[in-house]
Amino acid sequence: MRPRRRKGARRVRIAFLLGIALIAAEIGVIAWNRHVAANPTAQASPDPAVSHQPKIKKPKKIIHSRNAQTGPLDLYAYDHAGMISPVARRALARVYVPNSASDSVDVINPRTYKVVGRFPVGALPQHVTPSHDLKTLYVNDDVGNTLTPIDPLTGRPGKPFPVDDPYNLYFTIDGRYAIVVAERLHRLDFRNAHTFHLVRALTVPCAGVNHMDFSPNGHYVIASCEFSGRLLKVDVRRFRVMAVRTLPRAFSVPQDVRSSPDAKVFYVADLAAGGVWEVDPARFKVIGFIHTGAGAHGLVVGRNGKVLYVANRNEGSVSVISFRTRKVVAKWHIPGGGSPDMGDVSANGKVLWLSGRYNSVVYAIDTRTGRLIARIPVGSSPHGLCLWPQPGRYSLGHTGNMR
Repeated sequence: MRPRRRKGARRVRIAFLLGIALIAAEIGVIAWNRHVAANPTAQASPDPAVSHQPKIKKPKKIIHSRNAQTGPLDLYAYDHAGMISPVARRALARVYVPNSASDSVDVINPRTYKVVGRFPVGALPQHVTPSHDLKTLYVNDDVGNTLTPIDPLTGRPGKPFPVDDPYNLYFTIDGRYAIVVAERLHRLDFRNAHTFHLVRALTVPCAGVNHMDFSPNGHYVIASCEFSGRLLKVDVRRFRVMAVRTLPRAFSVPQDVRSSPDAKVFYVADLAAGGVWEVDPARFKVIGFIHTGAGAHGLVVGRNGKVLYVANRNEGSVSVISFRTRKVVAKWHIPGGGSPDMGDVSANGKVLWLSGRYNSVVYAIDTRTGRLIARIPVGSSPHGLCLWPQPGRYSLGHTGNMR
């Protein structure tokens, strides 16, 4: 009888130890899976009940400054033809034209090249700006001290709300802040990107601050100061001016600012110098100048990410700069002259839309040939028009600086 008792006792002990082992294993699996949930890049533990459970692949990390193939730096890798986000894809295809001297916005159907609507806004509207999340368009009513929201799903304006001196409007890369460019107040106002509650008002050491573009990681911007011939380098995380650079010409009127795809050169249009300054953003130093034409003003990046369109407002032409060679590769003259100002490229990359500032028209230009497709009458002094929708994951502001 005693051997049987020993054998039974051994079985009880084995079963007890096996149970503890199974409980420990289950606890380990639960703990590991909790670790996986908190750390998505970790590999999940195999389920002990399934002998051939497949391994979970590590998700690819999205890097804002590199393209989907993790190739060379390309800030515009997500702005190419047809790359419209699901949010923006639902919007009506329209061109919104702020008429600065008419206190109105004209709405153009880009398929028919016809004005299909008009609505009043606050005094001196300057630009129409897509929000960071692509859900709203804002009319910058400069002298009216308001922003007028537009629902891009319907094309209808909403109720304006008060904002001091919104000459221009940008958004930080993380979508946290709206940067209201208060030109006449000599300020950059950092506001909550959704409520527009003022977080910090940064007084800048120049006159006429108006346009800007962001570094690849969004830590700083380079901004132009129209009335003092200066550029600013601004730390948007710490709300401070890092450096001030006076342009080389005795009389300069810097305007629009855009980065090259590899972020090695920032281009600054100069209305008085008749061309575009090349600026090394890291050293914040002027490294070159490209002559384009009288009244260089608006800068628009092509949908293939290879060219920069420069609107030469005072001579009625558009220069095309190659990002690769940093040279003018084409120049298109508007028949009969004109005053091309600000604009956008169509979602398919085939049409360049520009406002005609002194001619009360909007130009539609074929990007393959430079041929003028249409000259559309609008209100008085059309300025920063916005074509919507545009490709890109999010908006950095202005009339659609997309990334």
